[in-house]
Amino acid sequence: MKNPLNTKIIYGLERLSEAFKALLWDKAKTHGISPIQIQILLFISTHKPALCSVSHLAQEFNVTKPTISDAVRVLAKKGLVEKDYSASDSRSYTLHLSEAGKVLFQDLDGYASAFDQALGHLASPQREALYSSLTELIYQLNQSGVLNVQRTCFGCRFYAKKEDMHYCNFLNKILVNNELRLDCEDYEMNTDHT
Repeated sequence: MKNPLNTKIIYGLERLSEAFKALLWDKAKTHGISPIQIQILLFISTHKPALCSVSHLAQEFNVTKPTISDAVRVLAKKGLVEKDYSASDSRSYTLHLSEAGKVLFQDLDGYASAFDQALGHLASPQREALYSSLTELIYQLNQSGVLNVQRTCFGCRFYAKKEDMHYCNFLNKILVNNELRLDCEDYEMNTDHT
């Protein structure tokens, strides 16, 4: 038997997903690019080059490599991204924003401002509880295979629990709940974690 509250939460998450899609489509129409192209631009503008390859982007967005390749081809043709080819394999490359891409990023970066405003209406303890729940939910979905990529503290080799507190061995510090990261640039998968 389904838990009625779980059903309501799932429906709520679905509604939030629809809102994100609508916001992406609004920006896409304004700039003549697709939502996945916007997501690629936003991702490569905020991540290290090693994560900005076609293979990794396909995993990140849970789509096929040809889908990402097509999107990247259009972005390159529009002069929004540039390819840095590997010295050892001329077929392999990472992406970075061109100057035009950096200008566009400034406009795209605020695409979810409606969410920022809505979250601003929640009291700080509510936001912290929501963040803690989202962090755990993302980790659990990754563990069950629904999300391919996650760079949260819970799956990182540097993460530990010390005296019922979150601890980062990379930063050498205790982390309060709102310091847990959903997308850590120093993340390294914990291969011992099950």
